[in-house]
Amino acid sequence: MKRDERLVCERFPRSSKYHPDWVIAGASSGANALWLTEWLAEALDLRSGMRVLDLGCGLAMSSIFMRREFDVQVWATDLWFSAANNLQRIRDAAVDDGVFPIHADARSLPFAPEFFDAVVSIDSFVYYGTDDLYLNYLARFLKPGGVLGIAGMQEFDGAVPDHLRAWWEPSMYCLHSALWWRRHWERTGILEIEVADTFPHGWQLWRDWQVVVAPDNAVEIQAVETDRGRYLGYVRLVGRRRAEARLDEPIVSVSSDYTKKPLLRVVSIE
Repeated sequence: MKRDERLVCERFPRSSKYHPDWVIAGASSGANALWLTEWLAEALDLRSGMRVLDLGCGLAMSSIFMRREFDVQVWATDLWFSAANNLQRIRDAAVDDGVFPIHADARSLPFAPEFFDAVVSIDSFVYYGTDDLYLNYLARFLKPGGVLGIAGMQEFDGAVPDHLRAWWEPSMYCLHSALWWRRHWERTGILEIEVADTFPHGWQLWRDWQVVVAPDNAVEIQAVETDRGRYLGYVRLVGRRRAEARLDEPIVSVSSDYTKKPLLRVVSIE
């Protein structure tokens, strides 16, 4: 029987072991989650037994991959996708002993402070992480010295180039360059930035994935091919929580006792 060569990539030997039908069925974003996870993991030093939060895990592809490839424990957390369905996918992959599906909002996480050795976000951090206050919130769940790593699609800062206008939509302004993310994290003083880079010729991976998973998506494929990496590609950031970094406690409620006071000034008439 001839081998199915779809999604086989020498650059990603771990990802290439997985059946393309399984990978395509688990697609939940515009990028190949396994390729991005393997690329990001190269900079994370994941070790057996580590506790990892997979934030915005989608259909838990990245969570299953990290468990199988690195023997870490993963909390597969997502708001948009069913934890019950993810559990079935996790069981079918025989990793339910180390991948735990959670339904939660990234801004309201049900975990104890300093619980995780690593937080990973694959192609989803842009939906919440651009908030200036979010890193302070998220870092509370990382142990001092723990790492935060993100990987996803990158864009540009500034006006939309003419050759991308047919494909562009306003929601894409959440996509940013590696330099933008570095500045966004560094100014907080919470993380020591270890990696902030883009994937060489990442536009080709973007195109190759779309050709397989969404061949009728001609507008996006044409935009990526025309751009040829001038703006479009993949970005990766890794930061380590500084042990000395001071984190502000989140405000969950404000205590205030009502005391009745006069509503209007009393104007005396003489």
